[in-house]
Amino acid sequence: MLAASGTGEAVGFERVEKNDLKSIFDKYHNRCANNCKRNQEAMNDHSCTTSEAADALGICVRTVQLWVEQGRLRAWKTPGGHRRILRSSVDEQLRARDEACGAPAGSFSILVVEDDEVLRQMLVSKLKGISPKVELRVACDGVEGLIKFGERPPQVLITDLVMPGLDGFHMLNTLVSSTQNRALQIIAVTGLEDEEIVRNGGVPEGVVVFHKPIQVSLLVSLVRAYYDGWHVRRVAPG
Repeated sequence: MLAASGTGEAVGFERVEKNDLKSIFDKYHNRCANNCKRNQEAMNDHSCTTSEAADALGICVRTVQLWVEQGRLRAWKTPGGHRRILRSSVDEQLRARDEACGAPAGSFSILVVEDDEVLRQMLVSKLKGISPKVELRVACDGVEGLIKFGERPPQVLITDLVMPGLDGFHMLNTLVSSTQNRALQIIAVTGLEDEEIVRNGGVPEGVVVFHKPIQVSLLVSLVRAYYDGWHVRRVAPG
């Protein structure tokens, strides 16, 4: 059997005995493995895990995964199937957030996640009257809610619990368990009875629940109180 060996511009051949094949292949595979290891180490210097990306961006891991699926974050997978996020992609999102946040400076942000369009529009209409400094955003389900939350965490989150796709229960558990939230106030609106809420796993501690049909004036009064507290903290000296 013959094996090729190159030296300079000329290519020669040397005879290889059958017993030498294992040694040749072992050297080849070791060289490939070392090259792969060096490439992996180089990539790791320029990438991070989904958890590290979530911490850097102040969002939950699920939102990072959604952003990867949308192409907002560039990622690749290791041979073991672990996802790595390019650090330059994370930096781009941070710069974009700083440069084009989209919210007026010093605004009080409210995110309404509700699949019922009529109720969603009514809540937005009533909440706008709290103050010109109120910025309102909406989402139709839990997945869109997570994406909007990741783009810019609000001061107040108002969400339905029963929605198609990712429901409010899973969205809230994801946010509360995975996100480094500042003083986030959460209001849940639902047609479920208390016993049904418990059977579905309940809601995180501190969530205020309004049962449908909701008293919109009471909900708006609660959000107004949240706004007043936020405003006082902002203008307080020192």
